[in-house]
Amino acid sequence: MTSKKVVELFYDVVSPYSWLGFEIMCRYRNVWDVELKLRPAFLGGIMQGAGNKPPGLVPNKFAYMVKDLHRLANYFDVPLHPPADPFEVMFQKGTLSAMRFVTAVQQMEKGGDKQVEQVSRELWRRIWSEDKDITQPESFSEAAKKAGLTDGEIEKALKLCTSQEVKEKLKLTTEDALNYGAFGFPMLICHIDGKPEMFFGSDRFELMANCIGEKWLGPKPDVSKL
Repeated sequence: MTSKKVVELFYDVVSPYSWLGFEIMCRYRNVWDVELKLRPAFLGGIMQGAGNKPPGLVPNKFAYMVKDLHRLANYFDVPLHPPADPFEVMFQKGTLSAMRFVTAVQQMEKGGDKQVEQVSRELWRRIWSEDKDITQPESFSEAAKKAGLTDGEIEKALKLCTSQEVKEKLKLTTEDALNYGAFGFPMLICHIDGKPEMFFGSDRFELMANCIGEKWLGPKPDVSKL
């Protein structure tokens, strides 16, 4: 009996491309029979550590990104609608507190990443579909409630997300990504024959499938198999 291939997904909810990559990997988790490990990290730390410049700071890239996201939302069937002021959301408000909250949920969860998956999705939805805040504790509470967490779990996560323990965990996960060679998100690490292979972005799934000996069936594999 062979063990499942392990795929680590490093992401930050500030990145709409990460949302696309996240949804694809959640859809393919069982199709490819991989063990998907969600690794919430802080994109700001990646940019600083790698010396990279976000596309939003290059006018032509920013204009392209906004147009490109509309096409990708349709192709990937993800309800992605850029907020009225993407620059403010991505570069002025940021997601450090939000990613600490996601990390706190992951710290609390036992036996899988289901709550982490749902909370991350709801935070993405708030920014990139509903143009809502994700910087305030009440925003985290709303997202977590929609994700199915109980009031007690939400209260515990809100307390935990300001702890030194969670801050350190998010920092270490971000450092793990940098050690793999990250310069942006989403970043996927496929462990193939004991060797980590890095794939960046939401447009490398066909190549990734080839490398792990699987088939790319398009953005909606369940439909493709019918």
